[in-house]
This record gives sequence, C-alpha cells and structure tokens, in this order.
Amino acid sequence: MTFKENLKSELSYKNILVKELAALTGISKNTLDNYLSVRGYMPPADVAVKIANALEVTVEYLVTGEERNPGRSSHGSEINELIQGFKQLNEDNREMIKDIMNLLKARERKTRSNM
Repeated sequence: MTFKENLKSELSYKNILVKELAALTGISKNTLDNYLSVRGYMPPADVAVKIANALEVTVEYLVTGEERNPGRSSHGSEINELIQGFKQLNEDNREMIKDIMNLLKARERKTRSNM
C-alpha cells in the first residue's frame, strides 16, 4: 500500500478527520489533502514524522504499511493479521470492508449513546 492509502487507513481506523490531524500536527489541511489526493504526494521526512507521531504509528508504517519490528508494532498481532489480509484484497473488497467497519462503528456509537 502507498503512503496515501496507509494515511487514509489510519485516519479511518482512528476516526480522525483531516482537519483534526491538521490541528494535531500544525500541518495545513490543504497540505494534508495533497498527500491524500489522487497524485498522493509523499511528504518530506519531518512532515511524515509529525503525521506518524500524531497517529501513534511509525513513519515506516505510513510509508510501507509494514513494521520492521513486529514486537514493537503500534497494532496488536491480531490487528496486524487483519491488516495483512486487507492488503491482499482488491480495491472493491477493501471499500466493502471499510463500509462494514463504518456501519459497525456507527452501531457502537448509537449503543453507547443509548446507555
């Protein structure tokens, strides 16, 4: 997966909006949008570090989608297994999985608000 795809995935996973990431990092929303655009620009190293720190992942993970040292991964082993399976799916199936996750998150929010 590309930086753009990994960044989108982390934003979705952590339920963070681009404008929230901009506030956390001090990077303009327009700049972040460029990294998420069709062209998917790669940020300079110092910017990638700010983004990774805000998302609590490594720069390596954002760039490659993999951790070199799985024992120090920001995700548990179960999550890493899911990520690896997700990477093997085609784009249509990835979108379907994202839709299912969003439905489940909405259901959980609704359940929590009814408590």
